Amino acid sequence: MPNIYDSAYDLEKAIRESEEFKSLKLAYDAVMNDATAKQMFDNFRDTQMALQEKQMQGQEITEEEVEKARQVVELVQQHEDISKLMEEEQRLNTVINDVSRIITKPLEELYGAPEDTQQ
Repeated sequence: MPNIYDSAYDLEKAIRESEEFKSLKLAYDAVMNDATAKQMFDNFRDTQMALQEKQMQGQEITEEEVEKARQVVELVQQHEDISKLMEEEQRLNTVINDVSRIITKPLEELYGAPEDTQQ
């Protein structure tokens, strides 16, 4: 019987060696090696984290904060390297979500899909 942790480490290795991860790493390095892009990206991440934190604490997010976040997103999307990084991030997230669906299938079959239980 295969050890479940060995399988998980094999999966980690497969992700590291995947085209999606390699492309993400190249895009990430391109942003990190450009001072302006890095500063813009860090600002974007900080803004995102601050809003998520407020949301998780049940605090109201003001119109002003929403507008500032929208402007930050618009700005980073106009930067070619950051835009590419976000695209590559999305590609890898899709793969990871697909893998997650596959590995949680036994639980889904046992308990039913979350959508099924909310009727």
